Amino acid sequence: MEHTTSSAEQYNGFTAEERAAMKEHAQEQKKAAARRGSSRAEKEAAAERDVLAKIAEMPEADRVLAERIHAIIKAAAPDLTPKLWYGMPAYARDGKVLCHFPAAQKFKSRYASLGFSDQAALDDGAMWPIAYALKELTAADEQRISALVKKAVG
Repeated sequence: MEHTTSSAEQYNGFTAEERAAMKEHAQEQKKAAARRGSSRAEKEAAAERDVLAKIAEMPEADRVLAERIHAIIKAAAPDLTPKLWYGMPAYARDGKVLCHFPAAQKFKSRYASLGFSDQAALDDGAMWPIAYALKELTAADEQRISALVKKAVG
């Protein structure tokens, strides 16, 4: 019996969402290169404006979470620099992303998340979480996120 594979069944590498994120990353790199002559403060201010603009574009549920996450991180770790990372709000130290916010809409997930990179000082034994699902934020959740960010910064 002959088996044919439809184009939907074929493996094409990256998903459309992943390819879009890579294109966004390339655009972010282009913007960063254009800012090379600017002062550090000007670059950081421009990067934060980009993050806030990206947050403003999000659907309401993601936007509400992203605005709160942004405020929590800025308060808990004011030395982290907001920047876009693959089209997501991210927060970096010395140019290296420490944590990021993938909106639910970004990868068509059922929830947004707060993720931490290997730059985060969250090590706890041989295994620890590096991403947290977010559907809403209570005051207790906000305190927990603040504590996580402070610990991640080290």
